[in-house]
Amino acid sequence: MSLNYAEGLSKYEDKGVCGLKEIYDDPSKLDEKISSLAQFIREANHVVVHTGAGISTSAGIPDFRGPKGVWTLEKEGLKPNMSISFNEAKPTVTHMALVALLNKGYIHFLVSQNIDGLHLRSSFPPDKLAELHGNMFLDKCDQCERIFIRNEATSSVGQKYTGEFCPLPKPNGRRCRGKLHDTILDWEHELPLRDLDLADINSREADLSICLGTTLQINPSGKLPVLTKKAGGKLVICNLQPTKHDKSADLLIHGYIDDIIVKLAKKLEVEIPEYKVSSDQTKNMTEKTQEYIQDLCIDAKISTKVKKTCENFDVKQKQRTNTDRKFETSIKKESEEKCERQSPIKDEDVQKENDLNL
Repeated sequence: MSLNYAEGLSKYEDKGVCGLKEIYDDPSKLDEKISSLAQFIREANHVVVHTGAGISTSAGIPDFRGPKGVWTLEKEGLKPNMSISFNEAKPTVTHMALVALLNKGYIHFLVSQNIDGLHLRSSFPPDKLAELHGNMFLDKCDQCERIFIRNEATSSVGQKYTGEFCPLPKPNGRRCRGKLHDTILDWEHELPLRDLDLADINSREADLSICLGTTLQINPSGKLPVLTKKAGGKLVICNLQPTKHDKSADLLIHGYIDDIIVKLAKKLEVEIPEYKVSSDQTKNMTEKTQEYIQDLCIDAKISTKVKKTCENFDVKQKQRTNTDRKFETSIKKESEEKCERQSPIKDEDVQKENDLNL
């Protein structure tokens, strides 16, 4: 559960504002707001959804800053009563509704701060998904950088070696010899480049960003929805607690996320599918690991400039994956030698460097 994940992180004092009082909209007001959200979606060309821990609480996974959140209770020396493993948790009605809304063309990209793997297990397409803080069900090879699905949640946190080796050969047929590491970020880690770039691109291009179950306190993910607003689009925030960017929102909806999404789907005439184990990639693997393909999302409605950015990034990623490490090393060495010839280091500079090191 998220408690075990939290305990695996390094110590970090500034965890944001925790335990703020929850707000509940009057039922009639809530319905009115959801109707407005439905209309926003109908009028939009590119809709991006940003999800936080609040969409997984109904799956039995505690949030972090709610009244009974992990960080909130930690300050009181307590722990959440809820107890469910990441393996036991199932995608919620919200997770399944997001897949249906995507398939119907109402939303176009999803940015998530969650590490619980429920978007993956709901069969949300990886090319339309950016997971900024990692995924309990994904490992990454430290050599070829390919990503693999796990059949059970990782027990490590902080991009550590899982004890498994890369199961696939390199493009040249040789054994990769890489080690698999978990993809879960610790506080000091940089966000994954592919996911952050796509989240940034889509947030800037969106004419509507919808935030579900997040107080938007952790950056840079918390700032992404505001990029939509700065570019002239609309911002909708659905959360029980006040958020860092409420003043920037065009619409604030205070209610349980599942209730909001079920009513929204009904207004948009979208049928929400049930979660099926048979469609869960983590439950139907013949091997312990299976490659996870992340083709980059290039939506037809995104501008030519953004398409070009995506294409260039895709090419760079493929080139890096398909290039032998020895070749990369030789190129790097040639580049360093060239720079050295262009800007030779003087003996006195070396002496100064040595003096500083001493």
